Amino acid sequence: MKHSIKVQGNQALIFLTDKIYVHDASVLREEVLEVIDHGVTDIKIDLSGLTYIDSSGLGTLVKINKTAKERNGKLVLTGARGLPEELLKRTRLDKVFTIE
Repeated sequence: MKHSIKVQGNQALIFLTDKIYVHDASVLREEVLEVIDHGVTDIKIDLSGLTYIDSSGLGTLVKINKTAKERNGKLVLTGARGLPEELLKRTRLDKVFTIE
C-alpha cells in the first residue's frame, strides 16, 4: 500500500493506492489515529487508487470511523470502485460509512 496524509487544520485528506493487507492496515491505523490524537476530526479517505482491501483493512476503516465519531468528527470515503467497492457492499459497510 502506498498512502499520503495531508492535514489542514482539523481536516485530513488521505489517499490510498494499490492493496491493503494486514501489515498495511496496522500502519495506516496507527498513523491516522495519531493524526486524530492531534486534533483532526474530519477525515476523508480517497479510495480511487485502491485495488484491494482485506478484512483487516476494512476493520481499520471501522476503527477510524468509530474514533472520529467519538471525537465529534466524521469519516468520509470517496472514490471506491472495483473490488473495494464490492467488499464494502457485501459486508454492508456501505450502510455504516458516509460514501461519496
